[in-house]
Parts: sequence; structure tokens; C-alpha cells
Amino acid sequence: MKEVFAVLFTVVFSYLFGSLNSAIIVCRVWKRQDIRDYGSKNAGLTNVLRVYGKGPALATLICDLAKGVIAVVICRIVVHQVMGVEFFGDPRFIGYIAGLFVMLGHCFPVFYGFHGGKGVLLAATTLLAIDPLTCVLSLSVFALLVALTKYVSVGSICAAIAYPTFTFLLQKFAYDEGYAVLPNTAVAFLICVLIIYLHKPNIQRLMAGTENKFGAKKKQEEDTENG
Repeated sequence: MKEVFAVLFTVVFSYLFGSLNSAIIVCRVWKRQDIRDYGSKNAGLTNVLRVYGKGPALATLICDLAKGVIAVVICRIVVHQVMGVEFFGDPRFIGYIAGLFVMLGHCFPVFYGFHGGKGVLLAATTLLAIDPLTCVLSLSVFALLVALTKYVSVGSICAAIAYPTFTFLLQKFAYDEGYAVLPNTAVAFLICVLIIYLHKPNIQRLMAGTENKFGAKKKQEEDTENG
């Protein structure tokens, strides 16, 4: 029964915590305004930078980056230390569950009409808290693909694919995680699918040859950030 409550706590807490929109909160506290009323009306990092400048944008970025780490760390403490529960003999598993649901909250926030970001930065920070080596390797794939193609979306999609791939390879052959390898890889794969699904418009633009390259001037005033 403790296992059920452990998973339920992780799912509910992580989703609700992920649903907190950093851009909206920062701008309300800092500027006493709703970012959705200005600029492109998108509650994202790029619009905060355009409307309010570097200070609020940096605060928004830090809050977004911290959100994934905080969710994973809190769930691990509550589940492992308070409840005394561990799944598959591996403390990483509950971190993957927290990572998946904090991303779902970020991408489909219950507090803001289920319209959020694409979760790439959040996936990186949750992974940093769960498995730093896999995080570094996946970010390396991202950086390499962006450098080669100049498309942030291509780097994001390829890094998403690298996420479960490196998770399986490292945990199977380097970490020797035993029974936890497949469950951990399965959740990592779901995160990969979520990121790719949210990049569907980018994929369509790539196929049409209309996707904006990194550093190029945007064709229209809209947010295409991956936050």
C-alpha cells in the first residue's frame, strides 16, 4: 500500500508543481503585470525577454531550470526517506516518474488552460538530478546537432531520442542496474515521445523548409522557444 501512496504523491505533486508557470509568476511579482497581455501574449521565456528585458527573463529561466531539480529531489526525499519505499531496488525510478509528471504539468498546466511550453529545458534539469552522465551525453547530442544544422528543433528532437538510448546503454552496461533498467528506460522513452509530440509543428516546418534557423531573424513575431 505504501508503494501506491508513494507513486500517487509523486504524480500529483510533480504535476501540480510543474503546472506553475515561471514566466507568469515572475512577471506578476516583478512587474505586477500579466505577461499574457503583452508582446506575443505567450507565457514563455522569449516573450518575457522581449517585453521586460534581461532581468525578468533571467529570473524566469532560473525558475524553469530549478523546477525539474526541485520536483525530483523532493519526491526522492519523501518517497525514500519519509515513506521508506524504493522501486526495483533503484532510487532513480521515482525520479523518472517525477520528471515525467513535472514535464506534463509544465507542458499542459492545469492552472493555465493546459497550454504550456515544450519541456526541453525541464527535461534536461530533471535528468541532471536523476542521471548526470546521461544528461551530459544528451546535451552533447543537442549541441552537436544545433551546430551542424542550425536548427534548435532538430537538436531538441535528437537529444530527446538520445535520452532513453543513453539511459538504457549506461544502466545496462555501465551501471548494472539490474531490474530497474527496463522501467527506467520505459519512462525515459515516454518523456522522449512527449518532447517529439510537442515539436510536431517544428517537424512540419522542417519538412516544408520554413523552420527558422538558430540566430536567423524570425519571419513573424511568435515564440518558438523550447521552454
